[in-house]
Amino acid sequence: MTKPQILSFETYDEWDTEPMNKLFDVHPLPASGSPNDMPKELRDQITAFAFRGHSALGPSLIDAFPNLGLIANYGVGYDTIDVAYADSKGIKVTNTPDVLTNDVADLAVGMLIAMSRDIVGASTWVRDGKWASTGSFPIQRTLSGANVGIVGMGRIGRAIANRLQPFDMHIHYYSRTQKDTPNWAYYDDLVALANDVDILMIAVSGGPDTINIISRDVLQVLGSDGLVINSARGTTLDEEALIDLLQKHQLRGAALDVFDSEPNIDPRLLTLDNVLLQPHHSSGTIETRKQMGELQRKNLIAFHADEPLVTPVN
Repeated sequence: MTKPQILSFETYDEWDTEPMNKLFDVHPLPASGSPNDMPKELRDQITAFAFRGHSALGPSLIDAFPNLGLIANYGVGYDTIDVAYADSKGIKVTNTPDVLTNDVADLAVGMLIAMSRDIVGASTWVRDGKWASTGSFPIQRTLSGANVGIVGMGRIGRAIANRLQPFDMHIHYYSRTQKDTPNWAYYDDLVALANDVDILMIAVSGGPDTINIISRDVLQVLGSDGLVINSARGTTLDEEALIDLLQKHQLRGAALDVFDSEPNIDPRLLTLDNVLLQPHHSSGTIETRKQMGELQRKNLIAFHADEPLVTPVN
């Protein structure tokens, strides 16, 4: 029996490529990124995308495959996919929620601890021999008991808050609607939230509705003693304002796993000593990546078996 023809984006790990190749005839998107570099006959046979990456997936790429029926996204965020256009063409979109929630929350909290105690700087202090030659490492800041504001109270925001409770932190949150929470303070205004907290942790989805939701006004109100932790999307944060305020020490610091122009991040961030930088790696564990790949394949299998999709977006 002929296997379904699918188009894959970027490189998958061996634990994903082997089962995917057993199930489907997998064709990689040309290195040029242009579907015109594929034979038209092959493009006509493609029925689904195994989409992975952060590049835009819009009308021109979708229209190049006339029999496309599914875009199976590898990841929970799908803001780079033009879902509205796919929907208008009758094309389904899926993602991989839940399986990466714990890892994203773990890294967000880990970055917060690392920033508060400057764990990376302290390690460098020891490695460079400064402990012996210069003396004790500069004292840092207490995390327990601080006021933290979580922007977004979906799966990941909730998981972050749950992890912070044992630190006796005072949890405040911003969301479109008030959630059922254990006496956490709800805000429908981000400036008001920033005014009342020491730490701002961003956990909203990407997309047009959240572009620069953390604006200069929000950052300025957070103030010179404030920390910003972003493990959501680079687009959610006014990066130009952030850099300016960090340079002027009008913010205490920032920990960033996501950026506006990743992987080619703004070079000014590399010169700052009050930032912690991560390579968009919040879901980057073997266990979670295996679950993400499995869930992506389950959606591909369900689509080609004409069964209900496991995690539909549209």
